[in-house]
Amino acid sequence: MVFKSFSILFNHDVTLLWFKQSIALVLLGRMEREKQLLNLCCRQIEQMLEWGNSEDWTNDDFEQLSEKIFGKTKVQLSVSTLKRLWGKVRYENFPATSTLNALAVFLGYENWRAFRQKNDLSKIKPPIVNAPIITGESALPAPGVIRPTARKTYIMLGTAGLVVVACLIIFVLQKKSRASIDLSRIKFEALKVSDTLPNSVIFNYDASAFHSDSVYIQQSWDPRRRERVDGNAKQYTSIYYNPGYFIAKLIVNNDIKKECIVNIQTHGWKGIIEKDPVPTYLSAKECRANGFLGISAALLQQKTGTPVFNDTWVKFANVHDFATIDPDNFVFETSLRNTSAVEASVCRRVNVLLLLKGSAIILPLCDKGCISDINLFSGETWISGKDHDLSAFGCDFSQLQHLKCTVEGRHLKVYLNDRKVLDLFQKYKLNPIAGIRFEFEGAGEIKNVKLTTPGAGSYEDNF
Repeated sequence: MVFKSFSILFNHDVTLLWFKQSIALVLLGRMEREKQLLNLCCRQIEQMLEWGNSEDWTNDDFEQLSEKIFGKTKVQLSVSTLKRLWGKVRYENFPATSTLNALAVFLGYENWRAFRQKNDLSKIKPPIVNAPIITGESALPAPGVIRPTARKTYIMLGTAGLVVVACLIIFVLQKKSRASIDLSRIKFEALKVSDTLPNSVIFNYDASAFHSDSVYIQQSWDPRRRERVDGNAKQYTSIYYNPGYFIAKLIVNNDIKKECIVNIQTHGWKGIIEKDPVPTYLSAKECRANGFLGISAALLQQKTGTPVFNDTWVKFANVHDFATIDPDNFVFETSLRNTSAVEASVCRRVNVLLLLKGSAIILPLCDKGCISDINLFSGETWISGKDHDLSAFGCDFSQLQHLKCTVEGRHLKVYLNDRKVLDLFQKYKLNPIAGIRFEFEGAGEIKNVKLTTPGAGSYEDNF
């Protein structure tokens, strides 16, 4: 009876058309269509950037692209992720929805769904399948006649079509099931075990509703700080070696499902020599000498075992709640310099950071010849020395550099040695200030720090 029904259906053009559509689904498949869309998205980003053929892009280009995407979308895509998207690194899995949304928003779309709707896949030519060459009229069946071999083929194709439809139904049901999970009831919280550094944090979580073995806890925005956890477990402990205001993430199947705050504060200034995976801490006595907060080249050489400090970073952080400082109306001032010799640190880079709750203002300084390699972050926008003139941030470190930063009326202004070097309008209100951090590539010293809201709160340190 079933085969008879199939025979009747085979005589109708509508059924044959349905079979053709089913065959197309089998050949292309949903994943193949998404891959084609992803390829189209990457090509559009290349056209927008005008950086030339992506085959010639270097690691620096992908780092710059990561910064540009973060500046526009507030989503941090790592260099390794971008390299996978552009086929530089082999990777079988398809990108997470959050990654696709970030790419689409970077191009100006609302999200990946909007990108998919606006880009007609019919314009992407499917692969050409070589068909057998038929010669002579004898190869063609008489009208209305279905040969045995053709009937078997139709039955096989029909079965394949039914399988495709079944798979699509299962996919829709699974998607609906996932969408029905109430994320507000998913547990994810962090408990600090002390008020010192390093600090172990106990994460209490429950991701069992997702029935997934791809569950991760990420310490902050940095994907390098991501650790895989048991999807059926309830607790995981992670060590934070640096102070700061972090937003930890519970990630399931490459999607962020929940976030929680981890605020690691300091008791005054903390000096840290960055090393991977464990940094070196400086004592309070080692951080202060001759009226400065900082570290000498001699002490840094003793601590690191090398007289060359290229890409060796020393951080001085003071993290606490600056509750009396209005993030929309403040003045920040400091005098500092990188004291490394050029032979020890070629570019003598310095970063001055105002840590915000969930973001930061990053102001870079460096030797005048290295301004191409610095990046500035206004709290919402990345500005790269690769495609912007940041020569005003080049310094003569033989003298102390006086750096001033003000925010008033949504305008961020930066002054270096009393000369205005930046004036940016901020679209959004800045988050509250959670800390101050200085970063030196090599040795450096800070003479004073002052952070005030006129007529209100004030914080000052004269070392």
